[in-house]
Amino acid sequence: MVVAMGLFALEDTFIKGAAAVLPASEVLLIFGLGGAVAFAVLALIRGESLFTRDVVSPPMLIRFVFEFTGRLFYVLALALTPLSSATAILQATPIVVVMGAALVFGETVGWRRWTAIAIGLLGVMIVLQPGAEAFSPLSILAVVGMIGFAGRDLASRAAPAALSTNALGFYGFLTICVAGLAYSVWEGAPWAVPDSAASAAFAAAVGCGVLAYSALMKAMRTGEVASVTPFRYTRLLFGVGLGVLVFGEDMDSMMIVGCLLIVVAGLFILWRGQKVKQDAA
Repeated sequence: MVVAMGLFALEDTFIKGAAAVLPASEVLLIFGLGGAVAFAVLALIRGESLFTRDVVSPPMLIRFVFEFTGRLFYVLALALTPLSSATAILQATPIVVVMGAALVFGETVGWRRWTAIAIGLLGVMIVLQPGAEAFSPLSILAVVGMIGFAGRDLASRAAPAALSTNALGFYGFLTICVAGLAYSVWEGAPWAVPDSAASAAFAAAVGCGVLAYSALMKAMRTGEVASVTPFRYTRLLFGVGLGVLVFGEDMDSMMIVGCLLIVVAGLFILWRGQKVKQDAA
């Protein structure tokens, strides 16, 4: 899980670097194509079918909408806002997933976890710092992206079990391509042939993304979920560290407080959820 989170943070770094010299729509399309091809090859090697009736099932169509939203707005956040703040806001995804599970699937969430959800969302507001001089409306892009990823995770719970990890990865990256094409109409920026540096960034981003996704699935399917899930928050350390070291970003005290609230709330929700399951058993 730690390796997966480190690789995801590197993926974000390479995408942000490519987006500095190319239109965001082009970054989405090239990155999406690279990942889709990689997962298609993996599925082919393992003899897994990518084209089944399950692909157009209602849960998968809902998943597509949320994946589209999450990927598009998060890449825009990477391109236009600091990596550290975008990564911090993304860490609220598990908190929103728990809230969504209670509201959408009717899962029981006690007052302790509702309190932790409120604290985690307060942490997001502190990271955003609305009303402060340093506030940027562009930070809302990361919030919309985070909500998209939370919706995708919720929809994945209802996705047909017959679909393999490689199939989900393939359609996830294919969705990025669709997002790139759709955004190109809005963006209207001319595309350019990537130079050697941008091409290397894309190759590295795709490689990190595929390896990270595989490591994540390995961790979730072979390790105890309660044991490995808390290590998702190491992505915050990697993301903030890379933001500071590579892009020279600053971390003020409010940002640190917001990050701590998000992580503490998320860890408490995970711990409390596991304790409730144990008590019920």
